[in-house]
This record gives sequence, structure tokens and C-alpha cells, in this order.
Amino acid sequence: MKEELLSVGIDLGTSTTQLIFSKLIVENMASSYTVPRMVIADKQIEYKSEIYFTPLLGESQNRIDFEKIRDIVEAEYKKAGIRKEQIDTGAVIITGETARKENAREVVNALGDFAGDFVVATAGPDLESVISGKGAGADEYSKEHHTTVVNIDIGGGTSNLAVFQRGDTCDTGCLDIGGRLIKADADTHRITYIAPKLQEIIQMEHLPLAVGDTATEANVAPVIAIMVSALEASVGLKPQGKYYQLLVTHRGIEFKEPIPCISFSGGVAEAVYQSRKFEDKFCYGDIGILLGEAIARSELCRRMKVIESRERIRATVVGAGSHTTEISGSTITYTKDTFPVKNLPVLKISPREEQENLGESLRKKLEWFEVEDSLQPVAVALTGAENPTFAEVQTYAGELLLGMKALMERGLPVIVIVERDMAKVLGQSMYALLGYGKDVVCLDGVRLQEGDYIDIGRPIAQGSVLPVVVKTLVFHS
Repeated sequence: MKEELLSVGIDLGTSTTQLIFSKLIVENMASSYTVPRMVIADKQIEYKSEIYFTPLLGESQNRIDFEKIRDIVEAEYKKAGIRKEQIDTGAVIITGETARKENAREVVNALGDFAGDFVVATAGPDLESVISGKGAGADEYSKEHHTTVVNIDIGGGTSNLAVFQRGDTCDTGCLDIGGRLIKADADTHRITYIAPKLQEIIQMEHLPLAVGDTATEANVAPVIAIMVSALEASVGLKPQGKYYQLLVTHRGIEFKEPIPCISFSGGVAEAVYQSRKFEDKFCYGDIGILLGEAIARSELCRRMKVIESRERIRATVVGAGSHTTEISGSTITYTKDTFPVKNLPVLKISPREEQENLGESLRKKLEWFEVEDSLQPVAVALTGAENPTFAEVQTYAGELLLGMKALMERGLPVIVIVERDMAKVLGQSMYALLGYGKDVVCLDGVRLQEGDYIDIGRPIAQGSVLPVVVKTLVFHS
């Protein structure tokens, strides 16, 4: 049995805005004699939008022009022949310097509602790093070749790093390094903007470079060299220099092992892989081409094996449209179809807490989610037991309901995510213990960690599985 999901990815980046529509093929991979196991068996890109410069407002350009963004999205939906009601899943990703604009949160939330009922609106450099790395294919390469790969997604305002080891995400980081941190008129090459951190470096180094000057390869070279040196340090090729910590957005990667392979994505990656095709180095009104060419000459490409990216400028939007959705296990319980459910924070129970004092640990952790005596809905995540007895399931159900008493008293939903295959019997046991008077959602097959958020979509495959978007905001090495 196969089923198709239509997914959209929308990326509002520092430099560009773009959309992509993907078809996700959900298939039962189990044999005729085993419990059904639905997985995403294939991902097919159906439509790629044009690439637009992200529209900003005012001389300071501190606000996103939502009206123009909305027009872009509407126009591309029409070109693709797709209505927002057809969208099953996907993500709106606001990235780089655009995520720091004054109205960024309002824009991305409004766009999430506009773009489709189950499109999630997410932001954050950690998530962006992983999505762009998967869009570039770095995770698959590391898995197929049993190696470690770091992907650096270099856009207009930031460089996002993701480390993949044998297919698994190990660490992420982000630096304020990008092609549009210095902007210049594409015709006259007159400098129109220099980012604050680069202004600070220019002043400390006493470099003859300022807004109003004419940009040349020579006068921007020292700043570019400092950015490239920081990227080399970020993957362990040299010690952290004078300006490394200044250029780190919120943290660098902490992966301690040598990283043999590297790939690049983002707009600047075009110049890393194909530098010779650009005759006018300022044709895009920024230093992106020169930054890419400097990276191609750097230790990053001389000392590491450079992997050809599957996607470059489109890596983030492809990742958002194709790599944000997981499928639950086939043993699920939901007593009422109230989906989609969006932006649920995850309360993760550790294996030790699960075995020793599940109910009390859960009760205490729920207090983390209280704000001014108001408790927000949460999804409780745990590992679960392997091949549990009926008695063990009853114990789990009782402890979970004991720990979630505060949620139920406030009329909030009972939502439990179990990693192991026991959700159907566990959910039914909880429902029975509640006297069949409270809605219960219990699903399995999804691994979660503290700091995750999830969205649960409408049931598919004749109601047997649920699509889940996992938004992991922080990774640890």
C-alpha cells in the first residue's frame, strides 16, 4: 500500500526567498506476515520556484516586506497549480540575518497559516544547519561511505555547519559569515552596507574600507581572509583566531574527532565549486563570489575531501520540503481526530527516570512548562519497554496518568510519544484507566530529545499512521 503526501518548503533567507514542492511516497515496507511498517520510501521534487531577493522595508532594512513575500508565495502556488488546502506537510524556514528582523516572528507565523494548514513555521540556526546539510546530501554521503562529513551552508548573512557521522547528525554550529555582509552597487561597485561585526573588525584592523567607497578585490580581501580563517578554525584545521568568537552566532561545533570530508551549500557555494564562471566579481551586489573563491583556495579544500553537493543555493528549501517529516509506527492510539496539532514542546523522560519513578519525574518536569500558573500543552516522550508484558503496560499507563494529572486538570490533551513499538496497547490502557472520558493520543516509532518541538498531521494510510514533523532546535556532540 502506497500513499502520497504533498510537502512544501519555504525559505526566507538573508539574500533569497524560494519555494519547493515535494512528493513524499509513504509505503508499507513490512512483509505479509508482520505488523505493517509505514515509512517514507521516496522523495520526489515536483516544482522549484524562481529565486527571489528577500524583500525588505525602509532604509535600515530592519523589517521584512510581508506583502511582497505573500505575493511571491501566491504567484508560485499558482505557477505550480497547487492550492494550500492540498499541502500535507512541510516547513517555513526563516534563516540568517532575516531571522533577526523586527517582524520576523510575525511574518513567519502569518506565512505558516497562509501557506497551508500543516506547514510548520520554524527558525533557528541549529535546525537550519541540519536541514541544509540534508538538502545538500551530506547525511546520505556519510552513511553510504561510512565516514564523517561537515556541510557548510554559506548564505548571505550566516554560515551554518552540520556534522554527519555515518548518517547521524552529531553537531551543529553557526557563524556570522556570508556573502551579503558587505553590499555594493552591482554597476558602480559603490559600497552601500557593511554588517556591524565586520565594521568592528575593520575598525580594529584599521582597514581603509567604508560605506561609500568603491569595492575592489584588493580592499575587501583582508576582511574575506579573516572570515575564511574563522571557517577553517570552525572545523578544527587551525586554532581559533582573534575574531573567531566575535563571528560565532551562538556557538561553534564541538565535535572533537577529525573530519575528513566537507561539502558546501548556499548561494556562496556556487562560487566555491564553479568560481571560473563569474567574470564580474560584484555582479550580485555583494562579496559572495569573492568569498567563495577564497574558500576554494583555502585549507578547507586543500586538506579535506570536497564532496559535490546535491543542492547548493536550494539546499535549505529542498531540505525543508523533503526532510522535515517522519512517519509514526503502525501501532497508534488516538481516540478523536483533532489533528493537525502544532508546535508541541517535548518533555523527554530519561531511561533512568522511566524505570525508577516515572510518574513523579513526569510531575516535576511538567513544572518546567508552567508560566505564571499557566501550563502549556506538551508531548511526553519516552523510550518504552521492549516486548512488555500486559502488567508492565498497565504500570506504564498508570504512572503516565499520575504524572500528567496537572495537564488533565487544565483540560489539556494527553499526548505520549514512545520510541518502541507499544503505543497501541499503551494508549488503549490509558484510555481505559481514564474511564473512556478523556481524549488520548499515543504513537510510537519516533525518537525525540529534550528541546524538540513536534507537529502531528492528519492520519494517513487508512488512519493507521500519523505524519510527524520533528523540529530539533539544539544538538549536542
